[in-house]
Amino acid sequence: MSDRTITYSPAFTLVPTYECFNRCTYCNFRQDIGTRGWLSLEAAAQQLAELNPQQVREILILSGEVAPNSPQRSQWLERLYNLAALALNQGFLPHTNAGPLSRAEMAYLKQVNVSMGLMLEQLTPKLLQSVHRHAPSKDPQLRLHQLEQAGELGIPFTTGLLLGIGEAPQDWAETLTAIAECHRRWGHIQEVILQPHSPGQQQEAALPPFDLRQLPNVVRLARSLLPAEITIQIPANLVTDAEVLQACLEAGARDLGGIVPLDHVNPDYPHRDVAALREQLQAWGWELVPRLPVYPQFVDWLPPPLRGCLFKLESQLIDVAP
Repeated sequence: MSDRTITYSPAFTLVPTYECFNRCTYCNFRQDIGTRGWLSLEAAAQQLAELNPQQVREILILSGEVAPNSPQRSQWLERLYNLAALALNQGFLPHTNAGPLSRAEMAYLKQVNVSMGLMLEQLTPKLLQSVHRHAPSKDPQLRLHQLEQAGELGIPFTTGLLLGIGEAPQDWAETLTAIAECHRRWGHIQEVILQPHSPGQQQEAALPPFDLRQLPNVVRLARSLLPAEITIQIPANLVTDAEVLQACLEAGARDLGGIVPLDHVNPDYPHRDVAALREQLQAWGWELVPRLPVYPQFVDWLPPPLRGCLFKLESQLIDVAP
């Protein structure tokens, strides 16, 4: 790819459950336990059958979290596995983000995921006294440990920062440095997302939005602290101001994330039409191209069955640009 290439993932999201034992005050995703049933394999299969495999490549399996000591934990893990296997069988590539997992759980899901992810958010522990005071799995050391486990297990991984949830600017550098150090040990981090907090209608606390005018500076900081092989991602639906978007690209952002029919984490912020976004970037001298949920340098890390699924998909997608 040229230096003027920007990537995105043509994706679709499966949500096993919106129920979550955390209660982050800024969340627009979670629902109380017992208020909504889990996604069945039959319903998921129907959703996938309606997709065009030449236009959707990634199936993001994005789940609310079941408590580690819950009697439903093993059933939940099995549902995550079976949804990923279903996606593979229907010609898609799964990427799971389901909160902190044990080493054994990660090794199990590695068999059916070409990549996985977990937002580190912010390393500062002070958020445990504010927005994360009712969110046990948002302990930053617990989440950092998952990044280490992913490296030990050889899982291509995505992580990132959530900006504007009560942290200070110096906390950005601390979190980015921790990600960089973890990657230098294992070499497994594909991309780092810089996600600006964007208020929605469902969140408990009236947090102000992150000041998007600061985002190019955060991109610049990230580019200075992260190894060059880690891609910096900014979500296209949360960075719609043309001047800010252009500045972020010039500062070093090279990926716009998954472009999906519905962003379940930020449901108040729909994605733009890809053709219109591509045209805008072309006017600035950038080329927007689709990518897979596993970056090329990590393909050899995948178990042979997953490599076979990926090569089959690639052969079907030659010269196809959604």
